[in-house]
This record gives sequence, C-alpha cells and structure tokens, in this order.
Amino acid sequence: MEAVRVRYAPSPTGFQHIGGVRTALFNYLFARSAGGSFILRIEDTDRERYQPEALEDIYRTFTWLGFHWDEGPDCGGPHAPYQQSARAELYRWHARELVERGRAYECFCSTSRLEQLKEEQRRGNLPQGYDRRCRSLSAAEREKLAAQGSRPVVRLAVPLEGTTAFEDRLLGRIETANRDISPDPVLLKSDGFPTYHLANVVDDHLMRITHILRAQEWLPSTPLHVLLYEGLGWTPPAYCHLPMVLGQDGQKLSKRHGATRLGEFQEKGYLPEAILNYIALLGWSYDATSEQFSLQELERLFSLERLNKAPAVFDYKKLDWFNGLYIRKLPPDRLAELLLPYLRREGLVADPPTPRQAELARGLVPLVQERLVLLADVVPLARFLFREVSPAAEDLVPKKMDRARAAELLRQAAGQLEGFGSRDEQGNEAAFRGLAEKLGVKLGDLLQPLRVAITGSRASPPLFASLALLGAEEALARVQRALPLLQGAHDE
Repeated sequence: MEAVRVRYAPSPTGFQHIGGVRTALFNYLFARSAGGSFILRIEDTDRERYQPEALEDIYRTFTWLGFHWDEGPDCGGPHAPYQQSARAELYRWHARELVERGRAYECFCSTSRLEQLKEEQRRGNLPQGYDRRCRSLSAAEREKLAAQGSRPVVRLAVPLEGTTAFEDRLLGRIETANRDISPDPVLLKSDGFPTYHLANVVDDHLMRITHILRAQEWLPSTPLHVLLYEGLGWTPPAYCHLPMVLGQDGQKLSKRHGATRLGEFQEKGYLPEAILNYIALLGWSYDATSEQFSLQELERLFSLERLNKAPAVFDYKKLDWFNGLYIRKLPPDRLAELLLPYLRREGLVADPPTPRQAELARGLVPLVQERLVLLADVVPLARFLFREVSPAAEDLVPKKMDRARAAELLRQAAGQLEGFGSRDEQGNEAAFRGLAEKLGVKLGDLLQPLRVAITGSRASPPLFASLALLGAEEALARVQRALPLLQGAHDE
C-alpha cells in the first residue's frame, strides 16, 4: 500500500488565517496518524500579488504552532525548496504536452477583446466566461497570429458534452456536467507562468501526493483538475474537501466576525496549544465528549472517518475558554516568560527587564494565572506594580459612605501596613478582619479605599498578595498620596 503523502500549499499573497491553518493541521495530523509525509509547497506563481512578508508569515506560523513539514523549504535534501516560481519550465513542458494531446490549445485573444466580451456578457445578462473563439483556429491561423508577435495563453479544452466525476472521502461521489464547468480556463499565461490549476496538478503528481485535503471552496476547481489528470494520462489522488468554517451568523468566517489572521491571535495573547486544540475540533471530533487534546494525542487519534460533513462554527468564547485552560496549565516560570513581551509592549518593563522588574513579573504569576483569559490581559492587572497609580476619588469611597469616613478607613488600614511584612497571609487577613469589626464596617468596605489607593482600581489581583509583592513602604507612600483626594471634601 502506497505511503500517505499530503501537502499544504499556501499562496504568499496574504497572511495565514484560521481556515488555512486548520487545513495545514488536518493534513499534518493525517500524515502523522498514517505514518506518512507532510509536505509544504509555496504556490508563488501569482507574481503580481506576491508578498515577501506573506512568505515569512508562513514560516513564522509553523514555528509558532510547533509542527513542521517533512519536505519543502528549509528541509534540505533533493526536494528543497518546493517553490513553484522555480519550476516554471516543468509547467511549460506539460502545457505543451496537453496541446499536443489535443486536451488544451493556444489562445491569442487580446486583453481588450476579453474585457469587451466580459462587458457584453454582463450587459446581456449572459453567463460569464470565455467564448472558445480560439479553440477552432486552424494551424495556419495560429501560425499567422504567432508570426504577428501575439503571445498566446494556453487554455484547457473542457469537453462540451458528458460529465466529470470524482469520489470525495467525505462527501461521496460528485458528478458535474461538463457544460457547467468554467469554460476553457487558462493554464499557462502569456508570460510563461502557470495558473493555479496547471501548477497544482503537475506538482501534486510529481510529488506523489496521495491525498488532497483542502477547503470546500475548492470544490468547483476539482472537475478541472480531474480533467487535467485525465489529459496527462495520470491517476488523480484521493480528494477530501473539508467542512467550511463559519461565523456565528452562518456566513463564511471573515474579518467582520473578529480576528481571523493567525498573527492577530498571537498578538492578543492566545497560546499555540489552545489554537491547535480548538481548530482541530472545527470539523473533527474523536467522540461525543472529549475536547482536550495535545498535539501528540491528535497525531495519534486523527482520522478522516471522524470528519464531519456539516460546517463548523467558529466560537470565540470557546477558544477563549481553551486559552484560559492552557494558561492555567503553564509552569509559573514559563508563564512569566510569556507575559514579559506584553509588559514590554506597554512600556512597563525594559528590554531586558531590570532585576526588580523580573522579580515582580515572577511574583505576579500566582496573582493573575487563574484570572487570565489572554496573555494580554495581564497589562491592566499588573500596571500598578510597575507604575504609579492615579486613583479616582470616587473609587476610594465605599457605597453609602462619605469621603471623610473613607479617609478615616484608609488611615486605619494604613496603620496595619506597618506590621504587614511580619505576618503571613492568614495573619494579615485576621488583623484586617479584626480592625473591620472594631470599626463596625464590613471587611470589603475597609479594604476598598486601600485597594484603590494601592492599585488604582476597584478590581485587582488579591490585595494581600499584591501588597506583599509591592512592599509595605511603597504601599504606605501610595496611601499618603491618596489621602489628599479625600480630605477637606464635602460629604457626598
């Protein structure tokens, strides 16, 4: 039985997005589960839209996600690199072979004629597509046009009758009337570069691809590819068109639903483990209940038989849940390391951090690890540790109290800070609770002015742990800066 060989073939004309990453992941997992090979191929023949930064984004994506290809760019050996722009002569040779076999032909129509044809079809509300004018040219007419300097394209001669069919591993048998296939698409452009259809089929055959796993948006292209395989006398690989990924509104996932570019998810503070776990469930499931899988578990468990035909719905809240789950699993030192870039981005720590900043970042982890959904969430929670705060006077005042009473509570709480470092957390809580009882107030009301004076916010990490990390001296200084906000004001 032939070894499984699959490929991910991105075009460097835009940045990697969730749909493409899922396609790459499913191909990778299928290869690993079957003991086969996962190949990366850069389909860069669209030179007008080519973006060098998009090519770099492909490599960064794989590096960040932590799974790699077996053949292709940067792998070394006789198969590197797989970049279509370096294989143009291969495509030209096979285009000539298709012409010689009568399965393709040269088209000399000018750009202006094609634009005019398109406009006439639009005005007449006619089907769009090439009218096959050059398909019936005689050899003499072709020679004459070539002698005049016209540079032809090569078009596929789509059969005018009959049907083209293929078996899809997920969707079953799909049969298309040839009259419904795009009429005679271009295979080789006048500049000698192939279009997607020709390059895709030639490369898949020469690279011995056994299975093609790709998004269902490519379904309309598959009959054309089957015709190309037949025209070149080759056997097509097995096809499996993956379920669509939709937004909550049932429409194809796009920017209007939120972030879709993988780099955006990374910038917001999603972990690669969470991304991989979640997108593996977009169209695949192991059973009715299991949801959490490591990459290694997915490599072992994945199979095409467990793919779903129905579209998958991308749920940002579910992804957030996964991300929070994986953040809580991180070792403290690793989480501290991951949080530093977000603190640097806000100017809270230097690059590299000072010893004190590094100490605070490490000490911060137990305060925030259970609260983080995204790594970027650390910034508002941690800002008070690295920068002076500017509390709002109204936040210092508990409900149903006036500013004078709040000032008194803050002074009383500050008195407890002098012995703060000599007590453990339970001892500090007991001391403040006893003070609250003595003053006849709830513990929360006693702590609110202190919390706001120290952190600048009513919502913060655990107060006693924050005080221990910040230090009593700095805490007292902040209390002294906050008191004038409350003193001398009229009751509210």
